[in-house]
Parts: sequence; structure tokens; C-alpha cells
Amino acid sequence: MNPTGTAGRPTPWREATRSLGAPLAVVDLDAFDANARDLMARAGGTPLRLATKSVRVRHLVHRALDVHGFAGVMTYSLPEALWLAEDGVDDVLMGYPAVDRAALARLAGSPSARTRITLMVDDVAQVALIERALTRAGSPAGPSIRVCLDVDASLRLGVGPLHAHLGVRRSPVRTADDVVDLARAVERTGRLRVRGVMFYEAQVAGLGEAGLRGLGVRVVKALSLRELRGRRSAVVHALEAVLGEPVLVNGGGSGSVQDTAADPAVTEVTAGSGLYCPTLLDHYRSFTPRPAAFFGLDVVRRPSRRVATAFGGGYIASGPAGTDRLPSSVDGYRLLASEGAGEVQTPLRARWGDRVPAIGQRVWLRHAKAGELMEHFDAVHLVRGARVVDSVPTYRGDGRTFG
Repeated sequence: MNPTGTAGRPTPWREATRSLGAPLAVVDLDAFDANARDLMARAGGTPLRLATKSVRVRHLVHRALDVHGFAGVMTYSLPEALWLAEDGVDDVLMGYPAVDRAALARLAGSPSARTRITLMVDDVAQVALIERALTRAGSPAGPSIRVCLDVDASLRLGVGPLHAHLGVRRSPVRTADDVVDLARAVERTGRLRVRGVMFYEAQVAGLGEAGLRGLGVRVVKALSLRELRGRRSAVVHALEAVLGEPVLVNGGGSGSVQDTAADPAVTEVTAGSGLYCPTLLDHYRSFTPRPAAFFGLDVVRRPSRRVATAFGGGYIASGPAGTDRLPSSVDGYRLLASEGAGEVQTPLRARWGDRVPAIGQRVWLRHAKAGELMEHFDAVHLVRGARVVDSVPTYRGDGRTFG
């Protein structure tokens, strides 16, 4: 077993957590804080908004805001946005459209929530749903409901139907004309107001540069950034001409903070997974990740000389199915190709010459993504050095599951 853990970094809290039951999750606050400072430095003075889906621990959301100076949050669910607004978060930007009629009714009926929460839209049908929520709430007096327009930031190479789409499939809104048409539909309601636009360049922020594909990924990123800078500027100028005032321009992700912040049209960058640094962030050239989130499993069997079986561990990341979505051992053990990470048990194979973990011994792993890990635990133990300094509820531990 490698006592120093991943990338040779010490994990002195192993002993401090020995008496705690497993499976368990920990966040190393030294690494978390260092990652937060690194994100701030990479932003170069551009405000950073926290992506809560990549954290899912209310205590750590507030730590990012109150200790490290993140400017507001980006939520993934409207009930989550309402909950955080009630918990004192002043600037809540939805990262995705909301069609939850009950949650929209709560927002429509709360002048306080309307001052704190900005909805995301990319279709007039979503605008109509928000309008109907206001009507059903009796059109209460108070501030307008603010919306942000989600603009497709993917890279398209080719002409017409003969083109490659590089990036995620999100918004149908792409051009300056598309944005202006949607903005005018919003403003015509008289009860909704456009706050700004969001561009999420997933093909820049979400692709590592490891292995043989690294050169190709870097070429795609360079092309994407060049194309997007011109298109983003055109969109922003057209929108501000229609609205007659400056707008919020959100972009980026943990993997592209410095690149997105370098665009003068951008007013803020979103980041979240860079605080935990899961395995999908291991292969970036622009920064050095410090893994901060781990989970521990106890060995319950030894079916052969080189295999030990741990209890639990089937925490598979979302996205395209593949080995990069599996958890990774901190100690150098390997998952079995025939079983992978199991719902109830996870066999781990030791390398030649390494000692197989004993029954009752704890093994440590990292999740492929960030906040998804926290959906499996009621609490996360916060460690600093060799001490457990606190144990705090995750969203799940707070009795909140937002999908």
C-alpha cells in the first residue's frame, strides 16, 4: 500500500478517520482551500461563480462564498435555488431551465426570492411557463423575474448538414439574431427581465489533455476559443443594443477559467469541480489539480492472493459509459474489468509485489466527477492535516435531493 496516497501527497487523516464507519467521504480542507486560491488566481480578477452541482455540501458552498470570495452560485435545480436563497445566498443563477411548476409558483409568490434568483431560458416555451406561474400566483407586486439566456457555445466545423458538432447539446440559441429574438420575447411580457447571457464551452472546460488525443484536444480548444470570442462579442453587443444597458456574461468551467476570463466580453466565470479535483481533472496542462475529495471502503473479503474485496463503492460518474467514469484507487489498486465498482462489493487487485489489503483494512478512492460523490453520503468529514475538524451534512444529509 502507498501510505502517501495519490500523486505522492500525504493523507495523514487516514489514522484520524479509522474509528469512523465506512463507506465514508472526506474532504481535505488544505487541498480544498488551495484549489480555491488557485481558481481565484487563474480568474485574474474576473468574478468567480460557484457551480453548486460540483459541491453539494451547504457548509462548503458557504466556505467558497464567505472565505474565498466566490461571487454568487450557479444552481442546477430551482428547488435548490430557493433553498439556498432562503439560506442567505444573495445571487443565485440557475444553470439550466426550470419547468417545475410548483417551484416556479414559489418563486413567483416570493418577492424576496425574485430579487435573489435568476432563471435560465433558451426557448419561448420556458418563458410562457414562467409567465403562467406569475398569473397563477395572482401577479403579485414586486420585482420582475430575471432570466439569463443560455447560448450554445459548441464548436461546429463544416457547412450546413455536413458539419461536426463539438461540445454538449444544450441550447438551440446560437447567433446574435437568435439571442435578440428571445430577449425581445422576454421583455414583451412586461414581467420578466433579461439579466444576461451564459456560454458554457464544455469542449474547452470539460476535456482533459491526456494520452494520444491530447494534441487533438488542444487544437479543438484553440479553435473553440477563437470562434467563441468573436461570436460572444457579437451576441453581447447586439443584446446590449436592444436592452440599452450592460449585461451579465457568464462562461467557462474549472478547466477553462483562465481562458474564459481572458475574453473581455466575459463578466464572470463559473467553476466548481476544481475545488474537489476529481479524476476527470487529472490531465490538464493549464493547472495542477490537488485532489481534495475521497471516499473510504473497508475490506471484507480476500478471495485470492492478489484480490481484496471492499464493501460498497459502486459510485459511477455520469456521462458516456467508459473506464474514465469509474472511481480510482488512491493506493494503486486496480478494479477488475469483469466486475468494476460494485453496488455492494468492489474487488480490488494489487500490483505485483504489493501487499494485498487485510480484512478490516480501509482503502481509499477518488470519484471521477465532483459533487456526484456526495449524493451517496449523509455526511462528509472535513479533515485538516492529521485531524478531523468537522463533520457536516451533504445535501442528502440535509434531506435535500434535487435530481
